[in-house]
Amino acid sequence: MKNWAVLISAVGLAFAVSGCSSDYVMATKDGRMILTEGKPKVDDDTGLVSYRDQQGNKMQINRDDVSQILER
Repeated sequence: MKNWAVLISAVGLAFAVSGCSSDYVMATKDGRMILTEGKPKVDDDTGLVSYRDQQGNKMQINRDDVSQILER
């Protein structure tokens, strides 16, 4: 129950802080919230999710580490 409260609080904080700079929020299984610019792309061959962070840097994360991707 405590994990859900932390997750909900983190999502709320991510939405409040993000402004209009990103289009999606990715929640990871370890509780992090990743704000992205544009829709993240899933590569089925490598199992990686590619996205651009708020600073415009191209990043990748293992698809197994992502619990959900939410559109803002």
